[in-house]
Amino acid sequence: MSELRLPVVAGSTERSIVRGGAAGARDRALKDRAVRWLVWCGGIGVIAALLLIFFYLLTQVLPLFGGAELRQRATFTIPGSGQATLLLAVDDHAEIGMRLDAGGEVVFFDLRDGAIRQRTPLPLAGQALASVQEMSAETGSVAVQLADGSVLPFQHRYQLSYPEGRRRITPQLRYPYDAAPLPFMEAAARSFAARETPEALLLAGADADNGVHLRRYQRSAAGTVALAAEHRIAVKIQADLLLLDPALRWLYVIDRQAGKLAFYGLDAAQPPTLLGTYATAARVQHAAYLAGGHSIILAQADGLVSQWFPARNASGKPYLARVRDFDLPRDRQVTAIGPELRRRGFAVGDSVGQVSLFHATAGRLLERHQVADGPLQWLRFDARAQYLAVLDAHGQLSGFEVRNPHPEISLQALWGKVWYESYDEAQWLWHSSSTAADFEPKFSMTPLMFGTLKAAFYAMLFAIPIALLGAMFTAQFMAPDVRRVVKPTIEVLAALPSVVLGFIAGLWLAPFVETQLGGMFLLLLLLPLCIPAFGYLCLNLPASLRPRAGWEAVLLLPVIVLVVWLSFVLAPPLERLLFDGSLRDWLDRVLGIGYEQRNALVVGIAMGVAVIPSIFSIAEDAIFAVPRSLTVGSLALGATPWQTLIGVVLPTASPGIFSALMIGGGRAVGETMIVLMATGNTPLTDFSLFQGLRSFAANIAVELPESEVGSTHFRLLFLAGLVLFLFTFLLNTLAEVVRQRLRSRYSRI
Repeated sequence: MSELRLPVVAGSTERSIVRGGAAGARDRALKDRAVRWLVWCGGIGVIAALLLIFFYLLTQVLPLFGGAELRQRATFTIPGSGQATLLLAVDDHAEIGMRLDAGGEVVFFDLRDGAIRQRTPLPLAGQALASVQEMSAETGSVAVQLADGSVLPFQHRYQLSYPEGRRRITPQLRYPYDAAPLPFMEAAARSFAARETPEALLLAGADADNGVHLRRYQRSAAGTVALAAEHRIAVKIQADLLLLDPALRWLYVIDRQAGKLAFYGLDAAQPPTLLGTYATAARVQHAAYLAGGHSIILAQADGLVSQWFPARNASGKPYLARVRDFDLPRDRQVTAIGPELRRRGFAVGDSVGQVSLFHATAGRLLERHQVADGPLQWLRFDARAQYLAVLDAHGQLSGFEVRNPHPEISLQALWGKVWYESYDEAQWLWHSSSTAADFEPKFSMTPLMFGTLKAAFYAMLFAIPIALLGAMFTAQFMAPDVRRVVKPTIEVLAALPSVVLGFIAGLWLAPFVETQLGGMFLLLLLLPLCIPAFGYLCLNLPASLRPRAGWEAVLLLPVIVLVVWLSFVLAPPLERLLFDGSLRDWLDRVLGIGYEQRNALVVGIAMGVAVIPSIFSIAEDAIFAVPRSLTVGSLALGATPWQTLIGVVLPTASPGIFSALMIGGGRAVGETMIVLMATGNTPLTDFSLFQGLRSFAANIAVELPESEVGSTHFRLLFLAGLVLFLFTFLLNTLAEVVRQRLRSRYSRI
């Protein structure tokens, strides 16, 4: 009976095994499929997250490179008499306009419909109005010269009140020097200029004999005005236009027809000093100051608009620099220039009724817009440059809403050298904020990029030799018992927060290096000499005294400690002997190399310590993972251990070593806290080891919390993040390509 049952039992078992095997195969297939989809979804999720980050950064950055936009608000005939408009102004809220006509009447009107708010004649005492000079658009200060040569200063003000919760603007005229004109010249000047400061009023006028009169009135704390100085100078060119700077330091005399510009230095007590005469190569159509009163804009008959400002040559002498040109169509004449009140932007109106918006620092044309059918007479911005009043030759005033949030940005301003006001040459500068309303922003990204690469370079210069040589020795020559202690110990350093390293570097390492600079350099000389000397000594000791193979590093530690101690002990007397006291002072005194306490040397050491564990761990794993058969085969063929390492192990492990270097480089480029706390955060383009720097990451950390959302500064910080993102992306892509090529090249070894 058992014989009859055996086949049945065996067959049942066989069928159950087959069924079990089929079920297991289905389960494995389902699991494989599920894991495959899970990995696929994870990979797609990572790619999607990176793309979302990229596109979010891009949406924040793209508005920087948009142009300006003009949208018409109202058009009407300017109110008042039919006489010529000598001055046009707009209040800070773009609600009320002010017009001064040739008859001496001041008319305030509504900018929405042209309705007259107030009409006030100036107290001209029966004299005709000869010329008008706006002394300050910010304060509304104006000086008018009368036919008898006297000058009447006045201010147009706009008082703000909120009756019943509604804003009300009340225009008014004010006479800071009383309503009586101040004596100046015997007759009306050919050209006239005036400027005032809180302490003084300076008048300039050209007479019929081509002499320029200057009269300075001093204002006391009690408000009284007294004549302080008076001069007359003879100029060699026709004084068709006169310009005075707001600080009363410079005088410009312009000959329209000859296209010449005479530049004078002013002194409160001495006559003006001619500093130079310059040619513009074409007839001068118009001239105006930019915001801040440092640069002047000259419009030429050949269609060029140029920016000029004072600078100093190599000997320190002031001269007038022609900084940049702005092109206009050559078939039209410039008839009006309207500077912005707080930025370096300006509008240019021409003979065919077209307005062109420029920004001086960026050297950029922002918008060109047709606003009238004929020549334009006046262009005026409000204080925030969000409204532009355009008056044409027919008396039609058109108001435009201006959308121009980021005029100071261009590729040249971001990455090229820019000649900024108050500087003697073009430079790369990052100065993003100031307390002054007319501050010229300096948004060059080059110092930040330079600082990022400089910090990464010095960190990798410190970290690569230590990490790679340590990885080679640990993987190939160190005893297993020692390796089991050394490798985890170094890897634990990777968990040390970078803020702790930055704190130590900023508060302890930087002052220590400053006071022990000679010892640091002596240590750099002695350590590379003493370590090979120790190795040579070990090799030549008797066999009974030699350290056990793989334990040399343990015996080397006391030697390193001794060398470090000797370096700092011997440094002071050597500095006194060789450098007459201090190495730091000698570098500054003899070589002209300045020393900042928080510098690239400090950040290189601190950030190198942060990078070493990553490079060491990955490189050591790659070297240790080289098949033992390759090294044994190389040794069996007669190669030395060193030859085996160089010729067999390193080429085989090169993909992993290269990955370690790229990961370490990426960490160094993106490091924030160490760079923030150990470098001084000075945005310099100096590669000196002893100067500070500012990186992209540190700049974002410092300035983003204080930037205004949506401002140019805010978006530029996002641009810095985008540059870092693209840089690391391209670096990792390049690293992967190189790694794959190395792997395919050495996979056959």
